[in-house]
Amino acid sequence: MLPFPHIHSSRPLEQNRDRENKANTPYDRLESPWNPPPLPSSTMFSDYVTTRADVEPTLRSFQEMVSKYQFMEVNTQRRAQGLQQKIPDIRKTLETVRFLKSRREAGTNEPIQTTFDMNDTLYAHATVLPDDTDEVFLWLGANVMLAYPIDEAEQLLEEKLQAAESSFKNCEEDMEFLREQVTTLEVATARVYNWDVVQRRKEKAEGKEEE
Repeated sequence: MLPFPHIHSSRPLEQNRDRENKANTPYDRLESPWNPPPLPSSTMFSDYVTTRADVEPTLRSFQEMVSKYQFMEVNTQRRAQGLQQKIPDIRKTLETVRFLKSRREAGTNEPIQTTFDMNDTLYAHATVLPDDTDEVFLWLGANVMLAYPIDEAEQLLEEKLQAAESSFKNCEEDMEFLREQVTTLEVATARVYNWDVVQRRKEKAEGKEEE
């Protein structure tokens, strides 16, 4: 009797997580937005295919699961790519705010000559006086810009950076989890198909013997 492959990852999902976040598994994170298809929990092949009549619906069910997991993987990958672009921008902005804060705290009012980008191909020169940097303006997205005191801006950017890095790490774990599920289902599909081939040959051989 062929053992049915384990559906879930052979590596404990909590291995690279904090103990406080044990319940925050990839499946838990994906369940709310995507509702992943329920995968077989049994490890015995015979629980799913006992006759050749079970082969076609089983293969169709597995293929539907593979398609859904691949769809989730593509969307998770797209989100990870967005975070990869976002994180350096947040980090760069945070470094700038910290630099302005350090110059202000140092008590020097020596002008800072800088160049900043106004658009992808448009730059402008500026002279910044540390004494005039009581607040900074931050883009919050959707064409929204707000003014923040230096300390609040630093705190906000630190929180956004931490959240973005955490989300990116989760995306990487989620993609690994989804790839494992797809691979396992593909192995299961191959086993069902091979079992069907063997049964066809047996039936063909038995038919010849009866003749």
